[in-house]
Amino acid sequence: MDGSERSKKADFGIHEMAMQSYIREGGERARALKNRGPIRFNPDGTLDSRILEAYSQYGFYIFEKVLRAEELADLEADFLDIQDRLPTAQEAKFDSKGRPAFGADCKESPLYWAKPLGDPWGGTEIGNGRHQVKMTEPETAADAPKEIVYMISGSLQFSDACLRVYGHPQLLAVAEQINGEDFVPFSEVLFIKEPGLGASISWHQDGQTHWNNPSWNEGIHGFNFMAQLYGCTAANGLWIVPGSHKLGKLNINAMLSDGDGDRIPGAVPIICKPGDVAMTSRQLVHGSFANTGPDRRVTVNFGFHRRSSVLNVETKSFHNEKIVYDEKLIHHRSRVIGYAIDARHQRFPREAQFHYKPFENSQGKYRWDKQARAEIKNYNLTNLFI
Repeated sequence: MDGSERSKKADFGIHEMAMQSYIREGGERARALKNRGPIRFNPDGTLDSRILEAYSQYGFYIFEKVLRAEELADLEADFLDIQDRLPTAQEAKFDSKGRPAFGADCKESPLYWAKPLGDPWGGTEIGNGRHQVKMTEPETAADAPKEIVYMISGSLQFSDACLRVYGHPQLLAVAEQINGEDFVPFSEVLFIKEPGLGASISWHQDGQTHWNNPSWNEGIHGFNFMAQLYGCTAANGLWIVPGSHKLGKLNINAMLSDGDGDRIPGAVPIICKPGDVAMTSRQLVHGSFANTGPDRRVTVNFGFHRRSSVLNVETKSFHNEKIVYDEKLIHHRSRVIGYAIDARHQRFPREAQFHYKPFENSQGKYRWDKQARAEIKNYNLTNLFI
């Protein structure tokens, strides 16, 4: 081993020691916050004021025990099936068993690849350059693969279990309370953080369009739900800067501590048990570190907007393509809500259904069946990025 290699190993050792302290202290701060509990509604159907107040104060809230054991089992079965069918490499057309690979028949690959423990977005122009910070990339094991899938886009077309989570009546009722009865979709993905492999997601704010809007406010860029299949820890979970959703567009590089590399003082991790669902403002400064820990994280991620934030807005897609979100496009993209509600009713017929107001005159139109499955193929190409 030459001097440069010894120096590199020493630097990573120092980084790992600093990370362990950061993770421990951040976890303690997270557990002290008053922003977790079951979904609670008042008798008139409005969301409990304590939830709204905590969400406004911190920019995130953790709903506990949302998904039951049988639903988690459905999600795991679908996830493991998807994982089994992934291509053997980014350019491969077949999976490890010689079958046509997952996603090979899509117009655009739904798979996002990275080197193990890498940072695929930090310091690049991906997502209109919103990932300002290049995260530390720890060393991987000698037998680690050259590349891994860390995110799958358009998850509702690939997993009925994900579609049914999307149609969860209490979660949709929360969306209605936060974004109004005419709320609209954003995007749906699966995040995968395998132990010893999972890539980091550089610190960023999701919002792109409305920072200079005269009507700017803390909720104008919408929010995400993050349902946890296996739970998440301080080591593998998403980290956020509480209250940063109220501060406008921020210079994230200036938020880093001197000598601390990619760590932001005061940030906290989202810590969940299996079946918990975190709700996070898209304006929060947030990110996640490479998963050097022993636990897997699989997050069923989906978000919603206010219709007023999207309607007739001209913006750029995630791939920097100019687009205008007119009423027709929004209605077409929202059809997954109708299908999700019906798919959930078929699986859980005794559960009360959510009634999505924009579709109240479309009774029976959104029936989840073979035809609907074909109809939402590639639906994610019309995601509503703002």
